[in-house]
Amino acid sequence: MIVAAVMFPALFLLVLAGIPISFSLAVVSAGAGLTAFGMHAPAQLYGSFYSAATNFILAAIPMFVLMGAILERSGIAERLFRVMQLWLSRLPGGLAVATIAMGAVFAAAAGVVGAVEVMIGMMAIPAMQRHRYRNSLIAGTICAGGSLGTMIPPSVIAVMYASLAQMSVGELLAGMMLPGLLMICIFILYLVVQGMLSPPEQGTLEDEANDIPLGEKLWLTLTSLLPIFGLIVAVLGSLLAGIASPTEAASVGALGALLLSIAYGRFSLPMLRESLQITVRISAMILLIVATGTMFMGTFAANGGSRLIRAAVEGAGLGTGGMIVFFLLVVLLLGFVLDWTANVLICVPLFTPFIRSAGVDPVWFGTMVIIVIQTSYLTPPMASSIFYLKSIAPPDMTYGQMCRGVVPFILLQLLTLAAVASFPALATWLPDQIVGF
Repeated sequence: MIVAAVMFPALFLLVLAGIPISFSLAVVSAGAGLTAFGMHAPAQLYGSFYSAATNFILAAIPMFVLMGAILERSGIAERLFRVMQLWLSRLPGGLAVATIAMGAVFAAAAGVVGAVEVMIGMMAIPAMQRHRYRNSLIAGTICAGGSLGTMIPPSVIAVMYASLAQMSVGELLAGMMLPGLLMICIFILYLVVQGMLSPPEQGTLEDEANDIPLGEKLWLTLTSLLPIFGLIVAVLGSLLAGIASPTEAASVGALGALLLSIAYGRFSLPMLRESLQITVRISAMILLIVATGTMFMGTFAANGGSRLIRAAVEGAGLGTGGMIVFFLLVVLLLGFVLDWTANVLICVPLFTPFIRSAGVDPVWFGTMVIIVIQTSYLTPPMASSIFYLKSIAPPDMTYGQMCRGVVPFILLQLLTLAAVASFPALATWLPDQIVGF
């Protein structure tokens, strides 16, 4: 068990040294594999790699990524943001509310965290700065809106989690719906209160919205929002009803996004080429981490990792509740230094046997884990969301402002976690009602 105990410190050292996560996982796996299997290590490691590469559920990931890339590159997302501005500008903090709403809608259409954040950031930052929103509020709103790609189905993280935990993808996506909607409502309520206490300069935006006739607003809404909602319903409805597998549902989404780009007159070969390039790059990154993460967990188990974790849990005298809190805390801490993909790959195979043996509902626990991963995505100093935002932020938006801006949203996410922990039905009721109806 000594080798298993040093695997995580070795992994963190390599990651902090700047080595990509996938290569860090592979190096540590190779070293631990030689210890456990000797000369048979290459065959064992290849077996883990092959099992991950042939997991048919993970084939849904490239299709979900392609769907989001087409919607973003074709300009459909920009139309959505325009419609959100027109209807929400009269609310206190209306632009911030529109940004969160845009994040929620596009998260349901894309499912990829970084892509959602970069896209809404490029549209929202100029508009919000023009109306004198504080940089900290702008940063926090965009990071929080982008992070909704974790919680709002169809989430790539949920697809990966379910495949690793050997549970129904549809059940987990259904379990995330009510907590995700609760989180959105809490975000919007906070932004409205902020807009009432410290209103930005919104007169120009309100005048612009009032200048557009109601009929034109309704037409813009009809032609912009309804097709996207139809696409979302087609993807999630077919998946939750058991009509389509995750891969088939994702393919429906990608085809629907392509048809929408044609219907809007935004389709072109350069747009399609860029979308495919983005899809290949993101999917290759995710799936390579999946494969090397599977190798890591295989060698961790072969070196007595499961016995090590069990001894730690039993030695601490933790009951079921304490064990859940301990596991969630581990996920949060790992999220400070690891990408969400590596976090899921390391924690889910490690914790799932203990959760099942304790009789804990896997959908409830999985929903809480995904909320914690979303929270760690925002949490400094290694917050992925801040680094995504920094890549597109103007020079006057500082790292300190970004960190201050995400703090209220971290607290609101923890409030959502507390609600789900206190009322498990938030995660378990909907799957029982609609999955496979």
